[in-house]
Amino acid sequence: MLGVFVIRLSLRSTMVLMVKKLTQIDPWLQPYEDKLKARHWHILENSRRILGGKSASEFALGYLYFGLHRTQDGWVLREWLPNATNVVLVGDFCDWQDSDEYAFTREGDNWLLEVPEDVLQHGDNYKLHVYWDGGSGYRLPAYVRYAVQDLDTKLFAAQVWAPEKEFAWTDADFTPSTGIPLIYEAHVGMSSEQEEVASYAYFTKNILSRIKKAGYNTVQLMAIAEHPYYGSFGYHVANYFAPSSRFGTPDDLKKLVDTAHSMGLRVIMDIVHSHSVKNEEEGLGRQDGSYDQYFHPGERGHHRQWDSRTFDYGKPEVAHFLLSNVRYWLDEFHFDGYRFDGVTSMLYHSHGLEKSFASYDDYFTDDVDLDALTYLTLAGAVAHSVKPNAITIAEDMSALPGIAASVENDGIGFDYRLSMGAPDLWIKTLKHKKDEEWDLAGLLHELTIHRPEERVISYTESHDQALVGDKTVIFRLADKEMYDHMQVEDDNLVIARAISLHKMIRLLTASTHGGGYLNFMGNEFGHPEWIDFPRAGNGWSYTYARRQWSLADDTSLKYNQLAAFDAAMTHLLPDIGGDVGYQYVHQSDGVLSYARGKYLFVYNFSPNSSYENYGLPAPGGSYSVVLSTDEGRFGGSDRVSLQEVYAVRGSQLMIYLPARTAIVLARD
Repeated sequence: MLGVFVIRLSLRSTMVLMVKKLTQIDPWLQPYEDKLKARHWHILENSRRILGGKSASEFALGYLYFGLHRTQDGWVLREWLPNATNVVLVGDFCDWQDSDEYAFTREGDNWLLEVPEDVLQHGDNYKLHVYWDGGSGYRLPAYVRYAVQDLDTKLFAAQVWAPEKEFAWTDADFTPSTGIPLIYEAHVGMSSEQEEVASYAYFTKNILSRIKKAGYNTVQLMAIAEHPYYGSFGYHVANYFAPSSRFGTPDDLKKLVDTAHSMGLRVIMDIVHSHSVKNEEEGLGRQDGSYDQYFHPGERGHHRQWDSRTFDYGKPEVAHFLLSNVRYWLDEFHFDGYRFDGVTSMLYHSHGLEKSFASYDDYFTDDVDLDALTYLTLAGAVAHSVKPNAITIAEDMSALPGIAASVENDGIGFDYRLSMGAPDLWIKTLKHKKDEEWDLAGLLHELTIHRPEERVISYTESHDQALVGDKTVIFRLADKEMYDHMQVEDDNLVIARAISLHKMIRLLTASTHGGGYLNFMGNEFGHPEWIDFPRAGNGWSYTYARRQWSLADDTSLKYNQLAAFDAAMTHLLPDIGGDVGYQYVHQSDGVLSYARGKYLFVYNFSPNSSYENYGLPAPGGSYSVVLSTDEGRFGGSDRVSLQEVYAVRGSQLMIYLPARTAIVLARD
């Protein structure tokens, strides 16, 4: 853990050890060695200043001190409100009227209130009435653990969550899969087929089993921390320690995680520390009357493109709040890690906007926010020290050198980086190139390339590509034909092409992964509708904020066949190891192949040419077909024999390659 190694090792010896390793891994970084040293010197010095002699995991225990807690004698509530002049607790217990009896006592920049046990009961609503020079306002505690929305006013109130019976965990023996993360990105609220907000309980009962059956080993939950606007997809967070009450209670979320663990599923959470909703009454926007308590002062404290506020990561109290949040979800809800949202926005003062990151020079300018780098390094240290098996994923499109390398190897400490270029690659290919013009060598290169020190999570499309205003892969391929021609017996040519390429694109992306694979809920079976949350522009409709699982369950529809292929592919992925080698591309034929571990992946992207006895380079031995996109159960024509054994003659494997088909062979 970072706090320990900063203390135990001299800074100078640590720097030499760390920088030497990263520049050895990536020789292109050698001209920037001095800048890397300066970067890490700042991280280590800044970490020591913020931690104040504590380890990162110990420093991150703020949630046990701040907020509302039951004591032997009653209740205690602590808040950090440096600009406040008076703070009063109001709520159901006092008919929402100020009373000196419930006024806090100031202790430096913190405020303290102790009340008898009978003042607050489980389920009571409450707020803070915060006063400052020139004004006052009602606020939710920064560390509030449960907040509920009034259906009439739409405002949130803190609610006491203290049931008589504590939740009984049963996952003490759970150990996450040690294989590659196969991530099912999911949104609880839109997981129902009905036009409604689904619950944690619904997801637990109906969706976890689907994820398990489909072969994924990791559930990534979006929109968990409370957010005022449902349509923000959970990315405008107000209450960082409160699981969204739209979906149920804290115990309902615990039941979801506990049940997932009983099924062998890891559960990670989208965590949004890149910015904060600017709301004041239910968020951190102006909690103590000042505009820069948690955020940078002036214009720097505003993210204009996202209409939100940006954290001041260099302020110890802010780091304390956010690092405690990292630990809280691991400790209290047994999450197994995080996908950190908006990391690129954190890394650069410009938020990475309108930057191409075409040169190494772009990573070593004054635009890099060294305080944010410090915070991210500490966040990883907290996660991994509290839960050694935790995984952390950075959503960073800039590919900052070292972002997904260990601290010991001169990195920032993330386990993985999202390979955000892959979806853009497929969008550009589908939009701008005819089928016979696809750059197969370029596709293979882009899908396999990543920094030598990092592992990446590969994906064809995530929730971003499914949102209204964009198009999923299946919609780009099939468009309106999906509405009338997805019956199994329908031989529509547009749909036939779409089904074939949907499978081939996903197999190519998944099998060339650089560390793991991700899919968004429903995309595996070609969900036909986009995502559009209820808003004024659509009449507050839930029509497109749901998932139509019945399409995947109906054996008379091709959605069912796409789901069957995805499951077969996903169950195969854990066995795939080693580097992508024995690469072969014949552009004019539309043929692409490569070996990975014991498997040989072969693609014929040609729209109309099939090949007999096509020679491919392959490691010696005999091969059997283990998966074909042309299998009848996947909507294909069964042109590939699953019984035939192929032998390498000389250095080539001779094989039959039907048009628009991918085949996976295993070396015996």
